Amino acid sequence: MQLVVARIGRAHGIKGEVTVEVRTDEPELRLAPGAVLATDPAATGPLTIETGRVHSGRLLLRFAGVRDRSAAEALRNTLLIAEVDPEERPDEPDEYYDHQLMDLDVVTTDGTPIGRITEISHLPSQDLFIVERPDGDEVLIPFVEEIVVEIDLDAQRAVVDPPPGLVDERAEVASSREARSGEAPGGPDGGA
Repeated sequence: MQLVVARIGRAHGIKGEVTVEVRTDEPELRLAPGAVLATDPAATGPLTIETGRVHSGRLLLRFAGVRDRSAAEALRNTLLIAEVDPEERPDEPDEYYDHQLMDLDVVTTDGTPIGRITEISHLPSQDLFIVERPDGDEVLIPFVEEIVVEIDLDAQRAVVDPPPGLVDERAEVASSREARSGEAPGGPDGGA
């Protein structure tokens, strides 16, 4: 199984180093010197990490054969992909790889189905589940302990306890509009 572990940013300095946006909780394992990574686009790789260091809070990598700023800049926006055993689990019990969470059914604590996880978005402040509802709409659910109360990989589901308005926003928006306008649900004639 392949796992996106980083995205290459801009060149740093003149000796071929690049900044990387880390997309793994295990950069010391996945982005260590000697690691050979596939790439997207595939024609750019594979790339072998020669050196890595942290500078001003950012990870800088240098790849074998990339010796100058021009070569480093040509790698910008390339995704770095590691080969991962599908049975491998992170060291921490409450951590998951993206591929383990993809396609999980999302239900509320009372069992109400919400949809299916189609993507995980890694933002600086938190991760988000992008959940596709049965009607094709999407809802964004923050992957935080207060909202995502259980991940059950065996049952292939994520149990959430969403605050009001997070997953039922459309119904609340419609009823608040109707309440402000004095209309009964369904329109001016009450839906009759």
